[in-house]
Amino acid sequence: MAKIYGMYFSGTDTTKKIVEFLSDQLAKERNLGKIIYDFTLPDRRKRYPKFEKDDIVVFGTPVIAGRVPNVLLPYLKTIEGNQAIAVPVVLYGNRDYDDALIELRDLLEADGFRTLAAGAFIGEHSFSKTLAAGRPDEDDLKIAKDFAQKIVKVLETWDGTHPIPVRGESPYRFYYQPRNRYGNSIDIRKVKPNVNDQCNGCGRCVSVCPMGSISKEDVSQYTGICIKCGACIKKCPEHARYYDDEGYLYHKKELEEMYERRAKPEIFI
Repeated sequence: MAKIYGMYFSGTDTTKKIVEFLSDQLAKERNLGKIIYDFTLPDRRKRYPKFEKDDIVVFGTPVIAGRVPNVLLPYLKTIEGNQAIAVPVVLYGNRDYDDALIELRDLLEADGFRTLAAGAFIGEHSFSKTLAAGRPDEDDLKIAKDFAQKIVKVLETWDGTHPIPVRGESPYRFYYQPRNRYGNSIDIRKVKPNVNDQCNGCGRCVSVCPMGSISKEDVSQYTGICIKCGACIKKCPEHARYYDDEGYLYHKKELEEMYERRAKPEIFI
């Protein structure tokens, strides 16, 4: 029997919120069972569910620098869709999603999924507590509910022969690069958070890091890359992690000042 799947990577739970909501709505509308597969943590990216042709998979990733996070590409390219129906969904921090949605759609199509619909939603930015604060919120969920109802209706006549058209460019543009007021590039790829004296060594940051990059023995040390997802900062119960890099802070302030407007979700069906 067909199932509804919600599958996602979500460092700060914004992608999780919208994917689980959409999955729940589709399961109710179709009277089908629902399975959630969270591949945020490294061990979960060593496997994936076995999909059948009539399954519907709501598949979500955050947007990093206008694209699907490149650290996910090796895993995403291993998944076998087996002609299941897919709804690619991206979450971005109020700036823009650039080519992330078309890239995710193409990845899923290459994996053997058939993309029926797609959506770009907004989540609180991983760098900020004020940029798109609290999103996805109730208004976003109303749009998501309507989106799920439209998906169910389209399924009645959909032939599954063409990928869903979405906004974006192909070939994909290069990753978004922040710049300072003089037009010079700001490179924050190697920047990592610091730890202040409020840290009590609880290890919460270790358990939530999607890259497994924080040392269990010394939580102030990084053993791998940091993708700036914000998980260790936003989920720290003591508010003990922070950035002090000048370029990072400049870019954060610029984003907060330039993108105050309320970006609206975009759906394609």
